[in-house]
Amino acid sequence: MERRVELFAAIRFDWQRHQMPIRELARKYDVHRRTVRQAIASPVPPDRKVPVRAAPVRAAVAGWIDEMLAGDLAAPRKQRHTARRVFERLADEHGAQVSYSYVAKYVARRRAEIAAQDGRAGAEGLAGFVPQVREPGAEAEVDFGDVTVELDGRPARCFLFAFRLSYSGKACHRVYASQAQEAFLEGHVAAFEVIGGVPARQVRYDNLSPAVAKVLAGRNRAETQRWLSFRAFYGFEAFYCLPGAEGAHEKGGIEGEIGRFRRRWFVPVPRAASLAELNAALAEADAAEDARHVAGRAVTVGADFAAERGRLLPLPAEPFDTATVIWPRADRYARVSVGKCRYSVPARLIGSRVRVMLSANELRVFDGSKLAAVHPRLIAAGDERLELDHYLEILVRKPGALPGSAALAQARTAGAFTSAHEAFWAAARARHGDAAGTRALIEVLLLHRRMPAGQVTAGIAAALAAGSCSPDVVAVEARKHTASPEPAGEPAWPAITPRRSRAAVVTLPARQAPLPPDQRPAPSVAAYDQLLTRRPGGT
Repeated sequence: MERRVELFAAIRFDWQRHQMPIRELARKYDVHRRTVRQAIASPVPPDRKVPVRAAPVRAAVAGWIDEMLAGDLAAPRKQRHTARRVFERLADEHGAQVSYSYVAKYVARRRAEIAAQDGRAGAEGLAGFVPQVREPGAEAEVDFGDVTVELDGRPARCFLFAFRLSYSGKACHRVYASQAQEAFLEGHVAAFEVIGGVPARQVRYDNLSPAVAKVLAGRNRAETQRWLSFRAFYGFEAFYCLPGAEGAHEKGGIEGEIGRFRRRWFVPVPRAASLAELNAALAEADAAEDARHVAGRAVTVGADFAAERGRLLPLPAEPFDTATVIWPRADRYARVSVGKCRYSVPARLIGSRVRVMLSANELRVFDGSKLAAVHPRLIAAGDERLELDHYLEILVRKPGALPGSAALAQARTAGAFTSAHEAFWAAARARHGDAAGTRALIEVLLLHRRMPAGQVTAGIAAALAAGSCSPDVVAVEARKHTASPEPAGEPAWPAITPRRSRAAVVTLPARQAPLPPDQRPAPSVAAYDQLLTRRPGGT
């Protein structure tokens, strides 16, 4: 079409400016004189006429095909005509000589038209999309998507929680180790805090297992009890899409949002030390996206969100507690198993059931009402996280188990077992032997429960500088460094702030040379022998 427009423009230019005759213009542009007359009459080329060809075969079989497709409206869904079956019946019952490709094209077009004409089969009408108008602050959509991230130098498969307001497109994204219910609920709480409210009408979901216990007929769902409590706490309704491909279009906004956000912020693969660090970066990314324009909209996401912020429902005074409580039993290795992963607990809890508060990215272990351990939630099945501090009471009895222990290996990798600890251990074993030297190290490690890591490390360095391998000297020197700051980047051990002593602590300098020999005579108690004499008449 563009070439014909250019041709007509050139012909009209020569005809108007140079007064060239029609026959000469036809020879110049190698076209028919009729085309030249059309260009002179109008700068817009006329539409090409589509020839109407006779289709005797189509006219002969069209009625039979329509009859078969109309009969399918009352037939069971899995017993309706396919294009192949229609082709076979035309040949067997009517002897029609028609190509299969023609039958397949005609069936694909006419099936939807016939279904749309029948009042009982409106759901099988023509495929397409209908533009929608969303009310500000009324609706949102939620879903999970798979992502791969690099955590602490290792690739990990995680799950991206996405929440999107339907009107403005304002979204909240967080990454979790799983799609469990605690992650599902925690993602909602984070999203509600980001937007400063709750959608006034409903939130759209597919049939996620954290929310739906059983899919019933139509849109009816048997919801999980905790999810019902969560919805009642925040006061919003849940809209569940139809299962499978039939319901994918019902929350198309969040489906496209996950793919777009993943391509924008997860390419290349992000690197982080922990999921907490990664989610902090995602929060900044969400804030930056307020300046983004949704396709077809004149204003930014942030401007639309400002218009609907005031229509959201207010947040409750306190957030919903999303953590799940479980009661695993600690095994003889001082570990509890949670979700195919193992976490260490203090050795005193071996054999007892402990209360575990499991959140999306963290695990807290309680001994009664006291917090006993905190671990980041592991991702891969079979992983374990062990704290060296949890095994010190066992290692006092079995010091030979320390060098090859998994807890020591993890402490070295994490940087909690520093070069100062290594130096003290080596010096203590060289002076006192392996067992006694290891026990001296364990006494030093026990100091971490009462003092910050920086203090203990400074005490170790001072003791080694004085030529001592005594844990008591390390403790005395550590107390002198109460005001010392924590070394940057060094993991903190579980510490209890010690009470300040009123007594002044004095450190003796290291002995540089042996003392001179003592020439004084040895002390004697002979002068006191007279007290042993019995007096006359005494008893």
